Amino acid sequence: MTYIVNDKCIMCKYTDCVEVCPVDCFYEGENMLVIHPDECIDCGVCEPECPPEAILPDSEPEAQPWLKLNADMSEIWPNIGQKIDAMPDADAKVDEAGKFEKYFSDKPGQGA
Repeated sequence: MTYIVNDKCIMCKYTDCVEVCPVDCFYEGENMLVIHPDECIDCGVCEPECPPEAILPDSEPEAQPWLKLNADMSEIWPNIGQKIDAMPDADAKVDEAGKFEKYFSDKPGQGA
């Protein structure tokens, strides 16, 4: 089992999860984070730290569509190992519908 990040992270990018990760398996895109599935040790400490509840175990049915995106993007985005500021207006965008279609970017984040 591994954990994934889904579209609830897009345009929010809270990094409370990054701060508690013991193996630094998070990678930063321009407007979201992903988890590298081969680096995640399945400890689960990140899941309750995510304000928009964007982190799920891959055993959840709604996590399945996000496995490939997390695996693919974690190979090209820079690793992030410390907390940074959330995106502007993150609180207002937490529950916005259709964020992947509207905002997803495969560009790397600030750490690139």
